[in-house]
Amino acid sequence: MLAIPLSLYIHFPWCIRKCPYCDFNSYALKNTISVDLYVKQLIADLANDLVKIKRPHLQSIFFGGGTPSLMVPETLEAIINTVAKHCSFADDIEITLEANPGTFDKQKCQRFFKAGINRLSIGVQSFNEKYLGNLGRIYGVAEVHSAIKAAYSAGFTNINFDLMFGVPQQSIQDALYDLKCALSYEPAHISWYQLTIEPNTKYFISQPKLPTHDETWEMQQQGQTLLADIGYERYEVSAFSKKMQCKHNLNYWEFGDYLGIGAGAHSKLTIDNRCVRSYKIYDPYSYLQKQGSFIVENKLISQANLPFEFMMNALRLYKPIPFALFEERTRCQIAVIKEVLTKAQDLGFIKLASDFLETTKLGKNFLNNLLELFL
Repeated sequence: MLAIPLSLYIHFPWCIRKCPYCDFNSYALKNTISVDLYVKQLIADLANDLVKIKRPHLQSIFFGGGTPSLMVPETLEAIINTVAKHCSFADDIEITLEANPGTFDKQKCQRFFKAGINRLSIGVQSFNEKYLGNLGRIYGVAEVHSAIKAAYSAGFTNINFDLMFGVPQQSIQDALYDLKCALSYEPAHISWYQLTIEPNTKYFISQPKLPTHDETWEMQQQGQTLLADIGYERYEVSAFSKKMQCKHNLNYWEFGDYLGIGAGAHSKLTIDNRCVRSYKIYDPYSYLQKQGSFIVENKLISQANLPFEFMMNALRLYKPIPFALFEERTRCQIAVIKEVLTKAQDLGFIKLASDFLETTKLGKNFLNNLLELFL
């Protein structure tokens, strides 16, 4: 069988301020935190993981957070160079940096580019001062436009905008205005998704007034029509692109392998036809003090659960799913889920062809019901 593609995720857990809707492993950065020590721990974490793999070949690297654009570009460059000493890179490797407005300017962005970053994911969220304030963002609309212009002027062509709809007190008209502002810059990629209230967030404790279900549905429908009309392909539930799909996220959705380093990061590796998830120390302060292995748990995905794990990712994609991909990534024969696939087709959730399956509109709208069939 073919080797399963491998990506690397690098977690930076600090922000200037924690947003009220955010449930990621992130914290306000304090002066007492040593970023240099954290980077040293990242390298040690990677070295421990690489004992399992001989000269890994990376398709993508993703700096996520938190707000990794708070790091100085020279630190990012040093991390990339260190990774390159231990891993081979695909010729067209994608190296993404999550970057929030207010944390970089034109000069810093040029240094990001020079450091080897070739894709920026800018946390725009809104082009409306009111909604940025409601979301607890540290920047205003002027900083959003400044950050976008800085990215383009630095030479970046592969740029993603993160954009929310269904935010507190938002109207349908304002949601579409945000999307039109984003599209005026013709970004290569847009991640456009509905705000959801998650446990362990300030919004969960004190819930704001959100648009109604009917209003958010209308935002979604009109927004998707707008995106399609000007050539943005919806290739995943909340991802839209013009010929620059995110390689790193595609690897997740196609059930590829990945290494995760940093506080709270996790990995999924297929070794000797066994699929294992590993989880790292969650608390960044404990992570800073750790010596030896950073793994707190290894979990073997059983053969019985592999079809569900695969489908939980792959069914998010808006394209046919080849049976060969299922067999390659799970090391299972398609025959093991033949009965389930037939039932899903009978229910109208999927269409089956000789060598692939495709989710129907009904299946996309009732994705959880479809996934339950594989449990």
